[in-house]
Amino acid sequence: MTLATTAHGRPPGGQSPVGVLGTGSYLPGHVVGNDEAGEPAGVDDAWIVRKTGIRARRWAKPDEATSDLAAAAGRAALKNAGISARDLSLVVVATSTPDTPQPPTAAVVADLIGATPATAAFDLNAVCSGFVFALSVVQRTLLASGGHALVIGADVYSRILDRTDRRTTVLFGDGAGAAVLGPTDAGRGVLATHLATFPAYRDLIEVAAGGSRRPASEETLADGSHYFRMNGRAVREFVAEHVPPAVHEMLRRAGVRPDEIDHLVPHQANAIMLDELTDALGLPNARLHTTVADYGNTGAASVPVTLDAAVASGAVRPGDLALLAGFGGGMAAGLALVRC
Repeated sequence: MTLATTAHGRPPGGQSPVGVLGTGSYLPGHVVGNDEAGEPAGVDDAWIVRKTGIRARRWAKPDEATSDLAAAAGRAALKNAGISARDLSLVVVATSTPDTPQPPTAAVVADLIGATPATAAFDLNAVCSGFVFALSVVQRTLLASGGHALVIGADVYSRILDRTDRRTTVLFGDGAGAAVLGPTDAGRGVLATHLATFPAYRDLIEVAAGGSRRPASEETLADGSHYFRMNGRAVREFVAEHVPPAVHEMLRRAGVRPDEIDHLVPHQANAIMLDELTDALGLPNARLHTTVADYGNTGAASVPVTLDAAVASGAVRPGDLALLAGFGGGMAAGLALVRC
């Protein structure tokens, strides 16, 4: 296990704390209902709702790639933050469904939004925890160097789903969510982050082929190794065992009581799992924010998409304390405590 925890109530050297200055999201226009998603897998709307709480999801059009969704979300976040793409120090795209193996999807996004060559752009893959991992890495970088960054979570899972596999095809949607990070007022911003990876569980979620170990071939196409696979029951057990202790350890180190949390913005894995997780976390005053019923599991996009929805609804007020909780393939968990 690798573990990193930070608490930044007093940034070093008088540096301003780093906070979320604006959020944005983009969901493709094609709404896919449960009957359409479930028919190839032999399941119907009633079964999907009972098992997952999902009623619809969005799938990208044939001419839309991850970079297109990411750029649209990024532009929305920049507009809401009042920041120009030309002022960015960093563009980071968290994704496990990049446009291509090379170049990084972030380089495409930087070009699409009009960033300059002075903006460093790179991808980060921590699967569904990716946005929170990227937020943590960028926050620490900006604490040391200053500037502004655009952090995006984006995935197009519809391209890697086996439509006959009922365990996965009904769960996932496509989307992108983004946040602009930069200097904020004292007492606000990203107060703490906690990143953990449990590599012994890495085979619970995988795409087995298409990389350097098993390059795409006639054999991998024939056996479906290029499709996304997940052991749903084991993932549920992993989340129940490891995420609540990680949350409470981060709160303890940050000196924050569970009853001080105003908002819980978790990865939108499955509505049934989220209800179980919320009960296990024991955050009595936290409002749970969800988008899973309408958008499904959007991978690395789910936390920022849900955060943007919460902000846009007016539910999140200045001074509120929000807990962002990502978890997924690796297996990994990424947590962030943010004073809005």
